[in-house]
Amino acid sequence: MTSTAGKATATGGSDAAGGPNAGGPNAAGPTAQGGYTHRQIMVILSGLLLGMFLAALDQTVVSTAIYRIGESLHGLTAQAWVTTAFLITSTIATPLYGKLSDLYGRKPFFLFAIAVFITGSALCTFATSMYMLAAFRAVQGIGAGGLFSLALAIVGDIIPPRERAKYQGYFMAVFGTSSVLGPVVGGALAGQDTLLGVAGWRWIFLINVPIGIGALVVVARVLHISHERREHRIDYPGALTLIVALVPLLIVAEQGREWGWGAGSSLVCYAIGLVGIAAFVVAERRAKDDALLPPRLFRNGVFAVGSAQSAIIGIGMFGGITLLPLYLQLVKGNSPTKAGLLTLPLVLGIMLLSLVAGQITSRTGRYKILPVIGSALLVVGMLLLWRLSADSSLVYVDLAMFVVGAGLGLNMQTIVLAMQNAVPPRDIGVATSSTTFFRQLGGTLGVAVFLSIVYSIVGSRITSAYADARGTAAFDAAARSHPDQLKVLGSASSGGSGSLNDTSFLGGLDPVLTHPFKSGFTEAITVAFLVGAAVLVIAFVLSLLLKEVPLRETGAAFADQPDAPGEAPAGPGTPAPSAAAAPDPSADATGQNARQSEAAAAQETAAAEAGNAEAPGPRVGG
Repeated sequence: MTSTAGKATATGGSDAAGGPNAGGPNAAGPTAQGGYTHRQIMVILSGLLLGMFLAALDQTVVSTAIYRIGESLHGLTAQAWVTTAFLITSTIATPLYGKLSDLYGRKPFFLFAIAVFITGSALCTFATSMYMLAAFRAVQGIGAGGLFSLALAIVGDIIPPRERAKYQGYFMAVFGTSSVLGPVVGGALAGQDTLLGVAGWRWIFLINVPIGIGALVVVARVLHISHERREHRIDYPGALTLIVALVPLLIVAEQGREWGWGAGSSLVCYAIGLVGIAAFVVAERRAKDDALLPPRLFRNGVFAVGSAQSAIIGIGMFGGITLLPLYLQLVKGNSPTKAGLLTLPLVLGIMLLSLVAGQITSRTGRYKILPVIGSALLVVGMLLLWRLSADSSLVYVDLAMFVVGAGLGLNMQTIVLAMQNAVPPRDIGVATSSTTFFRQLGGTLGVAVFLSIVYSIVGSRITSAYADARGTAAFDAAARSHPDQLKVLGSASSGGSGSLNDTSFLGGLDPVLTHPFKSGFTEAITVAFLVGAAVLVIAFVLSLLLKEVPLRETGAAFADQPDAPGEAPAGPGTPAPSAAAAPDPSADATGQNARQSEAAAAQETAAAEAGNAEAPGPRVGG
């Protein structure tokens, strides 16, 4: 090999030092010792975090304002397609970005993802119908598919796994901040008729443009990772069959409640999806190492278990979290904006425990226990939510949400770290995108199943609650005083999704009459929380099966270089690197190529031994 695989070259070291090839005063290039300084890492992270903030904020902002948007564009019945279009393209794009960035490098595809997201946002601003908005949201989704996975893959390139856990806390902080800001920003903008001559809801998309341009400039200036292109062929059959498999299944997951799960349209989607899955498996086996999801990676125990755990946690996490705003709005009578703010304990749990997990991993080099505890907390949190009632205090709800958030904080980034560490550096992009991909698929399935459970039983639960209330003195008195209100509640008690889309009418009714309605609805969602707890037990079992591969002490971009003295902390029992381990500028090309060949062989061995061997890298810690 005459070129370097994502590592520092002599020119890169000169650039970092402000040499003639430097990308500007803030350009961050690898040091001559084959790594980035803390300051360089923070400069690079600023661009990555801006990109991730774009996608995370957009999702929460749009979900808060979608009802207002539907009213403005006279398309309330088409709301679901706006969400479905974004979901389809972002899910399909995620593994494509992972594989292509492994082949051609991260930076061009991350810049491409940001540019496409900006373009889609600008187009959404000018939408004149819900279907046009759905088409433009699909463009946004193509960009969003790369913003999450590529940001974490770049972190895997430039930061050693043991140190990486600390920096990943910043990503969780951004995720948490966007979760809190999203409902506030979305509610505030959607509530404005016009702002500077533009309809208020259109600013929801327009604000992405300056933020995106800022991220684009920062990443273009500061991210410098060289990349070695290797012989390959593009897996077009895999990409095509993936589209055939996912599009109908994602559509039926979003539309199945309206169509009916056994309706003809749903059955056609199931059939096409199953044929697509079978064809995708065949295509990936034929493509071998060139596949979007190389089959050999699933023979790696850590990758296989991590992928399954990501999907299961996605089912429980997204399915459960989707119901919390419904409870806070319908049962507790909060606006969508306030309901978003009331989920702050969930966000705090994610952020705080993610930071704790990062510190533990960085200091000890151990991480297996974190997803075990995290999965247990998720089960406990769901069981706490199962015990909710219409009269539960917000303190109890906050406690339950914090426990769920703590479980997610210990799980999400730890699983990403474990999967990145267990595969050869050349597969970092595939490993990272796979985590996001399987979590998205699980989340889509979870939301569809959980909402179906709620809508299928909510009518009978509300009817039962009213039957129990009749005969009590307070209810009978209220019914005699407000017969018109009782009629309104009776028509809304059918439990269809349409009757629950807008429950603002409850605010003007007698609390005694609405209490059975709220009690019945709460009973319905607690059944879904119990199902979520049962699903997350599987995640707990999988966490016990996750093998702890010792963490590499170099970032993936520098994995085939010997460690420089003092560059990464040594784990317990690891010999301190000696001066002889430092790169020797006078070494001849033969010695350098020999070291690279040995490193490459070690990487392939690690991938083939199903996660049992140590991850590739010259030295491991912890």
